[in-house]
Amino acid sequence: MPAVTPPAAAVASAWAPLRISVFRVLWLAQLASLVGTWMQTVGAQWLLVDDPAASTLVALVQTANMTPVFFLALPAGVLADVFDRRRLLIGVQVASMVVAGGLAALTSAGLTTPALLLAFTFLLGCGMTLTMPAWQALIPELVPRSQLPAASALGGISMNLARAVGPAVAGLLIATVDVAAVFALNALSFGLLA
Repeated sequence: MPAVTPPAAAVASAWAPLRISVFRVLWLAQLASLVGTWMQTVGAQWLLVDDPAASTLVALVQTANMTPVFFLALPAGVLADVFDRRRLLIGVQVASMVVAGGLAALTSAGLTTPALLLAFTFLLGCGMTLTMPAWQALIPELVPRSQLPAASALGGISMNLARAVGPAVAGLLIATVDVAAVFALNALSFGLLA
């Protein structure tokens, strides 16, 4: 008995969700924001490398960035279900842009201390944690059910692409300009998603 193949229309392309303009724009904005987040992490760690307690402080950057996940993941999911996701995403992105911009300004002025850097990193981690459930819950509203697996895969691609590109761009900026430029570009990346 020959194998039955599904009609060509039933097989969705892995890139099909990008044909939907709203999804494509948000996906690209999210990619830019994720690149900015990875740049921020590298910039924060670089800023602490010369500190006498660098081994501890550099590790604390990642701790400050990820601690909000433990405390805010469940409340963030509730917020994504209770409030208008679009407004929640815009509000969190604007707040994150302000925090990142403040860090860029303080760093440019030479006023960033390790404690201040860790506090700003924690606040940016809070923004990231509040964004994730709302973004993930919004995807089924943007793409047809048949394209959800592809949209989910594209989310993974954006995360891994940002993980590769963000540190490279941060290193280039730190080498050619300074760390404040990395933080400023991160602030701009939040503006793209807002």
